[in-house]
Amino acid sequence: MADHITIRNAPGKWVVRAGGAIVGESSNALELIEGGAAPVIYFPREDIGMALLEKTTSSTRCPYKGTATYFSVSTAAGDIPDAAWSYEAPLEGVARIAGYIAFYPDRVTVEQL
Repeated sequence: MADHITIRNAPGKWVVRAGGAIVGESSNALELIEGGAAPVIYFPREDIGMALLEKTTSSTRCPYKGTATYFSVSTAAGDIPDAAWSYEAPLEGVARIAGYIAFYPDRVTVEQL
């Protein structure tokens, strides 16, 4: 793993909300800290309402984590494009985030309960 990335169990219970609806809730989330950036909460897929997410054609490449795929979140008010991402096949040093999804906090609400 890159020396500047730390992954740990996120303490407590976490929730993600979009358009007034709960998209997911988990006591098994992970917290990824990369350099001086704000921590990112990754939710296990089994704790997310995957029916509300639709994979998009967007992708990015991180030299430390691998290729990210993106998801739009469907809400009653409309879709929120590329609001979530996942590393489907993360690089070896961050393999722990495989099967997890993170959300942009400026597009949805991610908070600890």
